[in-house]
Amino acid sequence: MKIKILIPVFNDWQSVSKLTEEINSLPINPEHIISLIIVNDASNHDRPDDEKNFENIQSIKILNMKKNQGHARCIATGLKYILEKEDFDYVIPMDGDGEDRPEEIVEFLSKIENSNGRTIVGERIKRSENLIFQICYQLHKLLTLTFAGKSIKFGNFTCLPKSSVEKMVNEKATWNSFSGSLRKIEDNLMSIPSKRGERYFGPSKMSFYNLIKHSLSIISVFRKTFLIRSGLFIILYILFIKSNASIITAIPLIFLLIAVYSVSNLALRENMDEFDKALSNINDIENIK
Repeated sequence: MKIKILIPVFNDWQSVSKLTEEINSLPINPEHIISLIIVNDASNHDRPDDEKNFENIQSIKILNMKKNQGHARCIATGLKYILEKEDFDYVIPMDGDGEDRPEEIVEFLSKIENSNGRTIVGERIKRSENLIFQICYQLHKLLTLTFAGKSIKFGNFTCLPKSSVEKMVNEKATWNSFSGSLRKIEDNLMSIPSKRGERYFGPSKMSFYNLIKHSLSIISVFRKTFLIRSGLFIILYILFIKSNASIITAIPLIFLLIAVYSVSNLALRENMDEFDKALSNINDIENIK
């Protein structure tokens, strides 16, 4: 069984090197042939020339992008490349910084046998950030469920069969939000418990701003539901506060209107023409192994 591990990276080569070493040291069943596809998002730091012998990894390729396009679009480009250019059975997209723990790859692979071709997701059960951030993350999940009508407890760290990869490459929402697109095309998901790991080097890149953008990007995939529910909320809320209207009571409406505007703008990122041309952004391909 051919497994492609898809890793986007921007400058963080030290972490990717450590991740590769840890993947190589995993107790992988010999029947699972592991290869790495690393999408270099136009890094402005050179990759260290530290060639090592990764005897348990069949091949390592680096797709060097011409221009920076962001995390979600790197994964989308990688999925398209693998579908069109590689022989594979499953793809495992994961962060290259240690926050997606490599030991959980073994759990994904052990689950495949009984998955009946279904996608397996890493459902977050524990995070490594501070308490305030974790509260905000739980609020993000609640708002997504409330306004988009979808419970999404996973990120990029998943195990996708070829059928799901094909669906995602033909879904324009993948160009905008990986987890939103996956939830849109697949309802019958399996899961493994997944703990958010510590970054190998440096602070986490998931800031509050990025969390808000991430949340709104997911919601934008289900924007019709969001707009309908937002409209109902606005009507009911106005009826509720009409006898006690003030600037203070109007704050939730202001935030919601800002969210509607932001979601509408983020929805414009779903561009199938750009997605179809994604491979033209590849400058060259390095075969490390």
